[in-house]
Amino acid sequence: MVRVNTLSRMAFFAWAIRAYETTLGFNGAPNVENRTIDEIYEAALAEGGIVTLWHGGDERNQQDRLKKAFEARFPNMTLNVTVDVSKYHDGNIDRQLATGGVYVDSVILQTLHDYPRWDEEGALLHYMPLDFNKIQPSFRDLRGAWHGVSIFAWSFLWNKNRVSTGPQEFDDFLKPEYKDKLVLTYPNDDDAVLYAFDLIMQQYGYDWFEKLLTQNPRWVRGTGTPVTLLSQSNGTSSVTFTSSAGLTPASPLGISFPTKGQFVTWPQRAAILKDAPHPEGAKLLHNFMLSEEYQVLLDGWSVREDISPPAGYQNLVDIPSSNPNGFEGFMADRERAERLRLFFEDKIGTPQGLSSLKDDL
Repeated sequence: MVRVNTLSRMAFFAWAIRAYETTLGFNGAPNVENRTIDEIYEAALAEGGIVTLWHGGDERNQQDRLKKAFEARFPNMTLNVTVDVSKYHDGNIDRQLATGGVYVDSVILQTLHDYPRWDEEGALLHYMPLDFNKIQPSFRDLRGAWHGVSIFAWSFLWNKNRVSTGPQEFDDFLKPEYKDKLVLTYPNDDDAVLYAFDLIMQQYGYDWFEKLLTQNPRWVRGTGTPVTLLSQSNGTSSVTFTSSAGLTPASPLGISFPTKGQFVTWPQRAAILKDAPHPEGAKLLHNFMLSEEYQVLLDGWSVREDISPPAGYQNLVDIPSSNPNGFEGFMADRERAERLRLFFEDKIGTPQGLSSLKDDL
């Protein structure tokens, strides 16, 4: 009995040490990658050939393209991807960290505020992949605890077969021809959408929102849901500003970005957990996602400064109507975000339906 108590106390103190703020430990120097990607690949195979990734999203197949590209590029490697809403993933990661049962290798989430906290807790591996210094400086941690891997951007999207012209500014969503045709993600269910509404209403005022409600928008869960509904051949939903389909969406979708109002962009962050069971596999994944061969496949802005956007688009940092670094500050102020969330919940109700449209059909 005495031995059990002693072991319990030792376990507690070990947990407490891990949970302490780590700044004064002065052991935060990063591991700077100097191997070739093929050498990392060999190390990952020797480790077991597995990577477990938790990725933010609201439809299960959203990262199928990444899985297919990674496994095609690296035969005998298996990328196990679990897509779920970031605000659910992060709590389950906290649970793993609290119990010492980490089984996830890499985390790529929208909850940007989690990464500095996890780093202070000593939970993240300080690692700089091969192309780390090519990432836009504000999109990467100084010591390699986390870095952006892709740019998310909410654009104006519409079905060209259902409306004659698409919106160019946020005031356009109040036009009579869009009544009963808007499909929008609940702002009280997704922080990036909440941020979009905050930006819009700080500029256009509360009256804009009241007029938007008279348009009778269809409120849905998941930011992938509006695109799915817009793309359906037999639907009525026609216009949205709470989703993304890349910078060159497939027909029948049209796309635009405002120049007067502010649209939401941010670099989706990636990190490797320090206690990851497959660190070499995770390193291979991060190097691949930052490589030019993968970044040019993304239909959007790159986190790398040396990769140009698709034809017809400016570099993101040169666009005055978006601030890709603003979302982090919004996410960090949880008290303000909660006040906004409850405000919108009072106006439009609690989110209804399942978080994934594909589960709902």
